[in-house]
Parts: sequence; C-alpha cells; structure tokens
Amino acid sequence: MTILLTAYFVIAGMLLASFFNVVGLRSPAGQSIVYPGSACPQCKKSLTWKELIPVFSFLIQRGKCRNCGKVISPVYPMIEALGGLFFGLAYIYFGFTMELIVALILISLLLIISVSDIAYMLIPDKILLFFLFLLIPLRVIEPLTPWWDAPLGAASGFILLLLIAIMSRGGMGGGDIKLYAVIGLVLGFKLTLLSFFIATFIGTAAGLYAIYVKKKSRKDPVPFGPSIAAGTMIAYFWGAEIISTYTDFFF
Repeated sequence: MTILLTAYFVIAGMLLASFFNVVGLRSPAGQSIVYPGSACPQCKKSLTWKELIPVFSFLIQRGKCRNCGKVISPVYPMIEALGGLFFGLAYIYFGFTMELIVALILISLLLIISVSDIAYMLIPDKILLFFLFLLIPLRVIEPLTPWWDAPLGAASGFILLLLIAIMSRGGMGGGDIKLYAVIGLVLGFKLTLLSFFIATFIGTAAGLYAIYVKKKSRKDPVPFGPSIAAGTMIAYFWGAEIISTYTDFFF
C-alpha cells in the first residue's frame, strides 16, 4: 500500500508540475493560466495529450517539437521530474498529516517561482501572496515547536535578504527577499538560515560554472530563485540531520 501511495504522489506531482510550468511562464506575463491550451512556443501548434505526458513526452520526442522540430527547453521535464520526486518524498517523510499539506504547498511554490525566475528573472508578488495566505493558517493549525519559530523565521528571512540587498546595492532582488519571508514561515529560524547558506553555495557554484562554459559573463545576472528552491528543499527535508551532524563534529 505504501508503495502504491508513493507512486500516486509521484504521478500527481509530475502532473501538477506540468501545470506549474504554465503558471510560472504565464502569470508573470499577465496571461491566463487556463486559456489557451499548451502550444509549442516556436511554431504555436497546439499540443495533443500525447505531447503533454510529463517527462515521457519529452523523452519520446527526443526533446524536440513533433511539428517544427525545434528544441524544447529541458526546464519543462526537469520541473516535472522534480515535482514527482519531491511530492513522493513528502509523502514518505510526513505520511497523511497536516505537515504533508504544508510540504506540498511549499514544493508547489518553489517549482513555480523557479520557472518564472529562469524565464523572466522575476518572482511575482501575486504568486507569493497566494501561497502566503495558504501557509499562514496551516502554520497556525500545524505550528512549529516552539510556536514562535515560524514568525521568527519569516522575519529573519526577510530582514537577512533585505540587509544583503541594501549592502550590495540591489544585488538581491525584491522577489527573493519576499520569498524568504514565506520560506521562513515554513522552516523556522535555524532552517531558514541553513537554507540561505546552501542556496548561496549552489548559486555561486552555478554562476561560476556558467562563466566557465561561457554561458554567462561576470556582469550577467543569474536567477537566484532555483538556488533558493534547492537550498530550501535540502534544509526542509534534511536540515535537522545536517545541523546535528555539524554540531556533533565541531562541538
């Protein structure tokens, strides 16, 4: 039964992540997330259900549009695969609890903002507010221990990135600052700081690699949202173990 339920969450995560791709691409542009249906961004041909199977359609078509032959962005299947992976992982970790709902909402937010930040270098306020209003009552119903850890995490996440933005004179985007307020509400104080540390490490490594392969120059901005998403997921699922290992080793 556990295997079947895990498979269900994996499939549900992949299907929803396919929709999150649409939200992340259309919402910042002010477009409807419902109409029109999905189409090839190059030739504009509407996609059939066979071309909309998460991950597998991309693999079967070898990463190209069946109509025009143009290369499909690997971001689409990557987001779908991550949706399946983390939805399944959330069920394994939390089972049928209120924290599972918190986890699924957080994963959904991070996938959407990753798409929007990659596509537009933008994390829309309307997306952050939508998820914030979902997460606040959930954190009241399913509080952290102690209860004030959630508001402390939200405040510290916001203030930390705000200070960095001020000191770096715009080196941190406003969307990143507000995103960390939402993340802090879910993770609490310690895991929020850990999340930022991991995100900074990942973002720096990704930026250096992009420069090395000449995809970016030193002056080109790099979207920080995907690194924040990665750091947050690592901290959320494995942060307690990471902190425990660190303190046991050094103290």
